Amino acid sequence: MELFDRLERRELERAVLVHVDFRNESDREELDEFYELVDSAGAEICQLITTKRQNPDPKFFVGKGKIQEIKEAVELFEADVVIVNHALSPAQERNISLELDCQVLDRVGLILDIFAQRARSHEGKLQVELAQLKRMATRLVKGWTHLDRQGGIGARGPGETQLESDRRLVQGRIKQLEARINKVRKQRDLGRRSRKRSELPTITIVGYTNAGKSTLFNTMTSAGVYAEDRLFATLDSTLRRVHLPGCGPVIFADTVGFIRHIPHDLVTAFRSTLEETSEADLLIHLVDAADPHREEKMKDVAEVIAEVGAQDVPQLTVFNKIDMLDPKVEAKVDLNEEGVPERVWLSAQNGQGIDLLMDSVASFFKGHFYQVSLTLDVNAGKKRAELYQLGQILEEGFDEQGNSLFKMHLTQQEWEMVNQWEALIEAKVLD
Repeated sequence: MELFDRLERRELERAVLVHVDFRNESDREELDEFYELVDSAGAEICQLITTKRQNPDPKFFVGKGKIQEIKEAVELFEADVVIVNHALSPAQERNISLELDCQVLDRVGLILDIFAQRARSHEGKLQVELAQLKRMATRLVKGWTHLDRQGGIGARGPGETQLESDRRLVQGRIKQLEARINKVRKQRDLGRRSRKRSELPTITIVGYTNAGKSTLFNTMTSAGVYAEDRLFATLDSTLRRVHLPGCGPVIFADTVGFIRHIPHDLVTAFRSTLEETSEADLLIHLVDAADPHREEKMKDVAEVIAEVGAQDVPQLTVFNKIDMLDPKVEAKVDLNEEGVPERVWLSAQNGQGIDLLMDSVASFFKGHFYQVSLTLDVNAGKKRAELYQLGQILEEGFDEQGNSLFKMHLTQQEWEMVNQWEALIEAKVLD
């Protein structure tokens, strides 16, 4: 118990942060987001060092003078790690680490570290390890330099031999992981094809990390998915079947959050998860309405959607966290010129506007359902009860003989099933 208490009270890793303000907009990273990433990783921020540059320094990324300032900060605070808010080349990362005599982590490594902490499912852990190993493979350096010799019998480059051995081990593990992930992907494909065969529409929630996707998913489906006000609180996609009034059963899918300049290895590693996006019938693009950079983040999400091949999937934009806006905004639905819902304003936290979202989603899928007229035999009480579990009943009543009359929405699968009932006297699809 005493050991457990000591582990619980252990100090966070002390970190010196480095941020470069580049003139080129495409190279810039958000400073506020950097702070959130470091907080999500669980590090204690000792000092932030900023600088302005036109282009990265080829050797140290920030230049020789700024490296000395970083070194002084590391020594002053006895920092454990230096975190750079940009992607470093393997050579730059190695040069900075040797110069500072300290661990160096760039933006990609920081995100991977957060993913490693957050992954819960077997698939998620495999994907994170694969991305880490692919990154490590480009950063392996000769470790046994004290044994390295250019000449001499029995001493011809054992350090290089160890490096090659390490590379073989890493490549072998990468192949193992890729084989396992391919097996998981095939299982996902089977499930996806099964959903397609059942004619159940899939609605996938996408958006920038920390926009509130898991909170919204929980509110709509009562799924109990872990949600926290942190970047990448959840990584693993979750599917839930929900009955939408006026529409019928559909599948809602929660996915990993997107982020600006998402590392390519992560897109590749999480391809099987992100395929839920490209295979969806409708995307709910969730936006943090209170975020001052929401327009830029919406563009970043659009880029990732295009990268995974989902740019042609219909989208419904949902602005979340309206309870945090000043002045206040009421829950509402904005329609396009054809009268189709285009934007929904809501608060997933307090449930305000959730009914508007559900109605908007249902209205999108009404074209996928039949409006039918049914007449059931007077003695078909059991089948009559079953109808209440299907689709949406628009009208009901009785004819002169006491037979049950229904007007309702049914999916194609439900319509085909009901049409086979012996108790069915008459059934037809209405225009």
